[in-house]
Amino acid sequence: MIIATAGHIDHGKTLLVKALTGTDADRLPEEKQRGMTIDLGFAYHRLADGTMLGFVDVPGHERFIGNMLAGVTGIDYALLVVAADDGSMPQTREHLAILDLLGVRYGVVALTKIDRVEPSQVAEVKSAISNMLAPTTLAEAPIFPVSAITGEGVEDLATHLSAVAANASERPQNGNFRLAIDRAFTVAGAGLVATGTVFTGHADVGSHVFLAESGQSARVRGIHANNRESNSGATGQRCAINLAGIDKEIVRRGDWLVSSPDLRPVRKIDTDLLVLATEVRPLRHWTPVHVHLGAADVTGRVAILGADQIAPGATARAQLVLDQPIGAVARDRFIIRDQSAQRTIGGGHVIDIFPPTRGRARAERLAMLEALDTEDAAAALTGALEVATAGLDLQRFAIARNLTEDELAAAIGPSDAVVIGSAQARLAFTKAAWQSLREDALAALDKFHTQHTDRLGPSVAQLRRGLGRHVAEDAFAGLIDAMTGDGTIASDGMLLHRPSQKPVLAPEDEKLWSVILPLISETPHQPPVVHDLASEMGVPPDRVARTLRRAAALGLVVQASKNRFFESGALASLATVFEEVAHDAADGVAPGAFRDRAGMGRNLAIEVLEFFDRAGLSRREGNVRRQIRPAREVFPTTGG
Repeated sequence: MIIATAGHIDHGKTLLVKALTGTDADRLPEEKQRGMTIDLGFAYHRLADGTMLGFVDVPGHERFIGNMLAGVTGIDYALLVVAADDGSMPQTREHLAILDLLGVRYGVVALTKIDRVEPSQVAEVKSAISNMLAPTTLAEAPIFPVSAITGEGVEDLATHLSAVAANASERPQNGNFRLAIDRAFTVAGAGLVATGTVFTGHADVGSHVFLAESGQSARVRGIHANNRESNSGATGQRCAINLAGIDKEIVRRGDWLVSSPDLRPVRKIDTDLLVLATEVRPLRHWTPVHVHLGAADVTGRVAILGADQIAPGATARAQLVLDQPIGAVARDRFIIRDQSAQRTIGGGHVIDIFPPTRGRARAERLAMLEALDTEDAAAALTGALEVATAGLDLQRFAIARNLTEDELAAAIGPSDAVVIGSAQARLAFTKAAWQSLREDALAALDKFHTQHTDRLGPSVAQLRRGLGRHVAEDAFAGLIDAMTGDGTIASDGMLLHRPSQKPVLAPEDEKLWSVILPLISETPHQPPVVHDLASEMGVPPDRVARTLRRAAALGLVVQASKNRFFESGALASLATVFEEVAHDAADGVAPGAFRDRAGMGRNLAIEVLEFFDRAGLSRREGNVRRQIRPAREVFPTTGG
């Protein structure tokens, strides 16, 4: 069990921890000289039953409150220290407010230095402390009068802490591993060590972890959990992790060690924010603040969603717009302090880390935040699906809530959602939303057929534009896959149509087309140009070109260049060839590589590649091309 001390400077926190554990938590020479705890101190005490108590001794001086915040996040239990000769002081009240904002529900108060005052003052201060605790999460915390000098009351406090530890339940090991780094140093013979509190999940010796900020990987060589050598570190433990394969220079306080490379820092965080009732004026929109989350302290601004200000004592939705990115996931607790870092203003918890680019305060976004604001992942997903009528991005949902694959699957289960797409690009819909999207797509397709009786149908992009509402490309591609898969609509590789749609050429073109088609089909990947077709048929080139353009309007062929027309299926096949080359070529697809794989001449290869650029399959970068969309989205019959 991890216990964080809190309280005003010189109220005896460090001395009390030493009396309880036998360890002096003041570890820095400067702390010894100045008589105050500047950085986090650590002390451990093993109970008779083998349970380890870990004490985080945090600074009390207001100048070092940033370090205090790094110490109290992720703790199990609070030990609030108040000196009997002083009573509660400014930092006492601020530390208590911080514990309250961080949602610390369990703790105890040590009323220290009772050897310096009369019993009547002890009783008076004890009563004042009870009144101070009443409106906070620690309202029921017991108060133990103690003296670290004489030892009076220390044994009673130790017995209480032992009983709490004995009855404490293990924290659930949910989520991917996340450790908030508060120190990094090197140890002779071992190398780099990073320390911090494990917020979620577990890491094992031999496993690989990542620095969230840089994404660089490191191997776990060894772990000390709660001051004991261990094969793993888990939720709620103070851990020192020996890392291999990474330089100390890039490991900094405020960063995170994570087991998933997807847990990258963000600069915009949607939150539920409480302004302290002790503030003398409302918190206004776009106020500059310091934000503390985990061991990070960054500056930024508060964008209040749907209002201009938050009154003292009130809670509202707000977006933290940060100057530097920090690691965060849903339900993480944070504190905000004023621009000069002199005063705690408020705090709250994270709701989402993927706000929209625009419209952060629109009604539909606020409805989404309302749906997501719950600890229950399944309830959050079910609620979000009702709001996200155009599909919910499951990858982002899982990252924002730090869900493992199994946890995501468990959250999806109760929703009875329709899930489409690949593992890295899955979208979920309610059955009603999915059916509505299908009906809209069919209505748009039928409208196209009515307006263009002489054409086979629209392209995927044309049909998506014809829906009358925005639907993401991935969602629409998944819809088309499903509808072509079940036979609701058909595709010739470029154009979509109802299976019953049978546009025909005019009689004068039909006769010529019956001659052209065999010539194109003979070499589908290398069809003759218009002039060669005209020469072989003995027909004027402009007459052949006109018939081919009309055939293209019906979806019978696709015009890839000014003088060359392909069967749709042939271009779909060549798109698959391009995709295969792109998969093998990290530096991009060179014309020669595509030419060789496709088995065609250079000029024809260039024509096809330029067509792929226009169709949205690829983008040219110098002498190579990058694939920018899956072939199946551009040519639905290619699958994928």
